[in-house]
Amino acid sequence: MKDDNQNKAENFWPTLVEFLFATRSWWAGVCAEFDLTPAQGQALKVLDPARPVPMSTLAEALFCDASNVTGIVDRLEKRGLVERRSAEGDRRVKALTLTPAGVELREEVMALMSEPPEAIASLSVADQRVLRDILARAVENL
Repeated sequence: MKDDNQNKAENFWPTLVEFLFATRSWWAGVCAEFDLTPAQGQALKVLDPARPVPMSTLAEALFCDASNVTGIVDRLEKRGLVERRSAEGDRRVKALTLTPAGVELREEVMALMSEPPEAIASLSVADQRVLRDILARAVENL
């Protein structure tokens, strides 16, 4: 029979996965405040205001097919948030650039995204720091 510490460790990952799936509605709510879909919000988050990003890079970051990125970008472009441009050195490659309105909206989304969901905000400051530090170490090992 396994001791309690082993059971706690074994339950960690399923608990984290459950938490991540449960917070999807939080992200959807953040995006909805700006009339964005979660995919559009993630695209704005991924796009670098300082340099053009190839559409293929955005597709990889969103874990989706390039054809799906086209629809996401079409809707962002229609709102005046991004522009497609030919990439330097290869006119066949389309790169995405945030417009001034896109940069502004991205900053607003990022600011709201920085506010944790209630489940995290309700933890003590000490617990939040411990969780941050543990997750930061895990990210370093990716």
